[in-house]
Amino acid sequence: PRALNLLGWRALLGEAAGDPDADVSIYAAPARAADLSGLPPAFIEAGSAELFRDENVTYASRIWATGGQAELHIWNGACHGFDIFAPEHETTRAALDSRLSWFRRVLGL
Repeated sequence: PRALNLLGWRALLGEAAGDPDADVSIYAAPARAADLSGLPPAFIEAGSAELFRDENVTYASRIWATGGQAELHIWNGACHGFDIFAPEHETTRAALDSRLSWFRRVLGL
C-alpha cells in the first residue's frame, strides 16, 4: 500500500519523501534524477509484494527509455528482504543465481 511505501521513504528521506521537488541526493533516491542516461548497467529486482516494486519498475523503464541497460526481476510472492527472511527458499536461490549470472556477464567473468 502507498501508506507503507511513504513510511519507508520517510525513514530514509525525512519530510522530503513526500515532496518530489525537494532537493534529495540522487544517491539516496536515484529514480529522482532528471537524467538517467550514461548510467552503468543496472540490476534491479523486487518482490511482487515489495513496497517499492512500482518504483523499481519505473526506474528500470526510465533507464531503458534513455537507451541504458537494466535487468529487471520481479519475484512472485516475495516481499522486501525476502532473501534474508527465507535464505533457503527456491525464490531466494533463483534470485541469487540471477544476480551472479548478471555480475558474470557485466564483468565478463
